[in-house]
Amino acid sequence: MSDERKINAKLKTNNSNIKSELLKKLKAENAFWSYNTANTNRINDRMLIVKTLVHLDLPEIDMLFKIFPFNEIKKVWREELAISGEYYHNLNRFLAWWYFDIKNPDSYLKSVVTKHINSFV
Repeated sequence: MSDERKINAKLKTNNSNIKSELLKKLKAENAFWSYNTANTNRINDRMLIVKTLVHLDLPEIDMLFKIFPFNEIKKVWREELAISGEYYHNLNRFLAWWYFDIKNPDSYLKSVVTKHINSFV
């Protein structure tokens, strides 16, 4: 087996371990209360990102950035959470500032929500 294949296999195993750890912690937080718990291993990456951002703490959120590209996490956050308006306002302000280096989170979030609403018109 080539060195590149060994490295890729090791990274894939590590990513799998991190995903498993996040799923375990999300189950402990009862984040999947509406799911059949036997099927939580079938949770897609998008849902894993959203549930981790909403239900888990900073060390677990940091783990997301080890297994997913920054732009993918930001896109999922923007499309799923940032559009929620007041419901996750404080969380979104923090995530925008801490993880996505957005200098003025309030105006950014207002812009994202407005664009989302206008997409229905």
